[in-house]
Amino acid sequence: MDVLVVGSVAYDSVKTRAGTRDDVLGGSATFFGICSSRFTPTGLVAVVGDDFRAADRALLQEQGVNIDGLETLPGKTFRWGGEYHADMVGRDTLFTELNVFEAFAPKLTQQQRSANIVFLANIHPSLQCSVLDQVNCPHFVAVDTMNFWIDSAKPELLKVIERVDALLLNDEEAAQLTGEPNVSTAAKALMELGPSLVVIKRGEHGALMFHEDERFYVPGFPLDEVIDPTGAGDTFAGGFIGHLAKTEDFTPANVRRAAVVGSLMASYCVQGFSVERLATVTDEDISRRYEAFQDLTQFDAIHR
Repeated sequence: MDVLVVGSVAYDSVKTRAGTRDDVLGGSATFFGICSSRFTPTGLVAVVGDDFRAADRALLQEQGVNIDGLETLPGKTFRWGGEYHADMVGRDTLFTELNVFEAFAPKLTQQQRSANIVFLANIHPSLQCSVLDQVNCPHFVAVDTMNFWIDSAKPELLKVIERVDALLLNDEEAAQLTGEPNVSTAAKALMELGPSLVVIKRGEHGALMFHEDERFYVPGFPLDEVIDPTGAGDTFAGGFIGHLAKTEDFTPANVRRAAVVGSLMASYCVQGFSVERLATVTDEDISRRYEAFQDLTQFDAIHR
């Protein structure tokens, strides 16, 4: 199955305890697209300025991302700057410059409208709705969001959520959206809004997945060092959805495997700044860490 992601392509300036990088490739659609393309054909819809580097355009293509939907407008590419706390979980946003992204209005081609799977990355809910209005009849639609949209555009966001199959967000956002501090209760409330699948991301602690009547927890892979957490959530989504698209299997057992793939891909993402490490992940790397996940969670039950 082919996948379409609609989101942002950006230049990030990031400071972590491991160092500093300025104007490196980022954006939700970038991380998702590079990851998903490892598993299945993936097209990207986003906007950049005329300052977008030819080398970054080439990198996306080399990674297998179809960038026919990458629009270029006069002006500067969306920029974001952030500094991570010592725990590599909390962060402070230093600046956000929307630039050409402020005028982003996704317009899908006929081919893009026929995508089997659509991922609505973290953009304004009204834009996510416009994409849903354009696609024909996708087999599976997933949406990501953030606290800013929950605060500023909740009615529009709720309209999106009721139209999708899967919702991805973190635990704080789940509580904020539902008013339920308990993760399980919040997930149940979210599923009542429409999605049959809710994935609640918990950073380095992995993710909790609620699918129909099933629950599943996938841990974050234990790493000796985290370089840059930026894009880990979008990479998780890329691995998760990419695996589902590749296997064309949406059974509960395979959805669990997809969550493991998402978590292991995110673990590679955080081992470098920007997409440095993600872009070099090999099939052997994926297989090796998948096996390591099995070892990490396998145990022999004692029958009492």
